[in-house]
Amino acid sequence: MGDVFVVGSRASALAKQQVREWLEQIRPAFPEVVFKRLLITEGGDRDRTTSTLAEVAKTSGGSAFSSDQEHALVTGAADIIVHSLKDLPTRVADGTVLLTTPGPRQDVRDVLCGATLDELPAGAVVGTGAPRRIAQLLHLRPDLKVVPIRGNVPTRIKHVGRAGMHAVVLAAAGLNRLAMTPPAHQRQILDPSVFLPSPGQGALGIQVRADSPAARLLAATGDTEMDACVRAERALLAELHGGCSVPVGAWGRIGSDGRLHLSAAVTSLDGAVQVTAEGAGPVDAPEKVGASVAADLLEQGAADVLAAIRES
Repeated sequence: MGDVFVVGSRASALAKQQVREWLEQIRPAFPEVVFKRLLITEGGDRDRTTSTLAEVAKTSGGSAFSSDQEHALVTGAADIIVHSLKDLPTRVADGTVLLTTPGPRQDVRDVLCGATLDELPAGAVVGTGAPRRIAQLLHLRPDLKVVPIRGNVPTRIKHVGRAGMHAVVLAAAGLNRLAMTPPAHQRQILDPSVFLPSPGQGALGIQVRADSPAARLLAATGDTEMDACVRAERALLAELHGGCSVPVGAWGRIGSDGRLHLSAAVTSLDGAVQVTAEGAGPVDAPEKVGASVAADLLEQGAADVLAAIRES
């Protein structure tokens, strides 16, 4: 019997599926290794009543959906953590590192479940708890009434049609992984060039202790091009000092020219102001691409938008 590594994740159906997806990908390369599962309940999973994740993060002393998993990693209760990368802060716990992002990346887009934007009547109620989604929805449709909803993917889907809620917004990646994407006539997949996704959306983040046996074992795994895309997105977010409570959208992809292209947007919480920027650069310099696009956003006034959000 080979080495044994404990793989930690959140306990949701989506998190379990993400771990299965990753293990199916890497197990053939390590047939002698045993990967044991550890389910970890995060603050955002324990507290389903607080309306915003930003408030949950404050009370939990860190990120609503990663702090407890990082603690398990640092203390040795887990050797590997499989995250939804969009839930992981740009600064990871001391003594830990992110491995090269595994590919392929799931669909980066958001999905309006229950209707299309054009079908929604004036004043329609749409559910989402993410500040980025709220801001971008109101930018496109300022007449909408956006209300906070919390819970896992199945729970949020069930809100459609209840208590006058016309639609909810969810990540395509989670819907696809759980085979819960609504029929075509009951959804709209939102164009990522207009409705920019959360940095890291659709990607997995594999976190290990630096210089650990797990880090050495898995050092050569992952997709370098996919990794460049998400590193550019996360570098941009870090430059803007943003997180899950700040409405920053970013979308990195490799163009037909072989270069890394990055689009980004910062939107005021009421949707009235949106600053956008785009840039491109070498695939082997993703942090520079992210920093350059972030600088462009700031020059256009994103700093004022972000300052107003933080003050509120």
